[in-house]
Amino acid sequence: MDKIIDFVVIGGGAAGIFGAIIRKEKHPSSSVILLEKSAVLLSKVKISGGGRCNVTHNCFDPMQLTQNYPRGNKELRGPFHHFQPKDMILWLESKGVQLKTETDGRMFPITDRSETIIDCLLQEAATLGVEIRIRQRITHLLKKEDHFEIKIENYESLLAKKVLLATGNSADGHKWAESLGHTIQPPVPSLFTFNVPTSPLKSLSGIAVENVELRIDQTHLIQKGVLLITHFGFSGPAALKLSAWGARYLHERNYQVDLNINWTPQYSEEEIIKIVSEIKSKTPQRTLLSENLFEIPKNLWKFFLEQLSESFKKRMHDLPLKDIRALAQKLHKDTYKVEGKTTHKEEFVTCGGVSLKEIDFKTMESKICPNLFFAGEILDIDGVTGGFNFQNAWTTAFLAGSSPMNLS
Repeated sequence: MDKIIDFVVIGGGAAGIFGAIIRKEKHPSSSVILLEKSAVLLSKVKISGGGRCNVTHNCFDPMQLTQNYPRGNKELRGPFHHFQPKDMILWLESKGVQLKTETDGRMFPITDRSETIIDCLLQEAATLGVEIRIRQRITHLLKKEDHFEIKIENYESLLAKKVLLATGNSADGHKWAESLGHTIQPPVPSLFTFNVPTSPLKSLSGIAVENVELRIDQTHLIQKGVLLITHFGFSGPAALKLSAWGARYLHERNYQVDLNINWTPQYSEEEIIKIVSEIKSKTPQRTLLSENLFEIPKNLWKFFLEQLSESFKKRMHDLPLKDIRALAQKLHKDTYKVEGKTTHKEEFVTCGGVSLKEIDFKTMESKICPNLFFAGEILDIDGVTGGFNFQNAWTTAFLAGSSPMNLS
């Protein structure tokens, strides 16, 4: 009988490579083989963050950290108490890699090069004796009585005591998980921008508004943050977060919804009316165009005023209350018709994957198929932008790699 490998990892991305490394760190005597179907390892690590690799986020409170996961937030509470961003930072530092924190909390290697992370992971895998095989096209993953049989195209089958599936959003990984009894939540896009073909703001492309509140009309889906006006509609952190939390709802509606924008969430409509009325009383000879009362970018402020009424070009003395009210309504609830989405393929994230009810989150082992483990994006877990998806990969891979050895 062929030798049975202790631990076989399928998938050469962040979760797969890290899971293999942790397996050898925790159990040095175990045999670990990693199989990757392409010729390239860690491809998402290479292109993430514009080639700088957004490794993680400097959120060190596990409970607060979970709030960045539209799916998986409850399940990740326990795992983040065992391995969180602080632990990943320390692990990298122990290998000689220093990270830096940007103003928004995202963390990158101080070199600003994703190759720093890739080299670290691959060097560590080599040092520990992880055997990595590329161009491995797996045709079947079968469960036998006490082991798995992995059938590889043009190669002999591989036998494994334990298998870690870390295949990202690949349809192959979902197919194998399903064949072994797991339920797959249908994958749909997450983290995308909003296409608004009829937007009158397209001429203002490139303007970022620091603090807006976005809501999908007639829902409880709401997010605050920076909004970027683009030539196709809206992008920026607020839009991306809203797309993540509303991923399934938006998919079901074919990305055809009304988007409400509150440009001044710190003020109510009545407060806006009061502020404008007070400035009108104090400086009646000036125009509202010359004022900027709500920290809105100058060109956007000018656009709103010119779009609403000619009276805003006149002295404030002549400004009617009805126009002030119209301005307040515009700033408080401005509605745009979303008619599609745009995703950046290299940053593509999905929600969906292996049902979380079927996983033991203490070890990442299947509750259905003993000795089968999962890590990373193959699970129905996804985070908002900012390093959270990588942290899910590091954490779940750490737990899977740390799982106990078989006694037999």
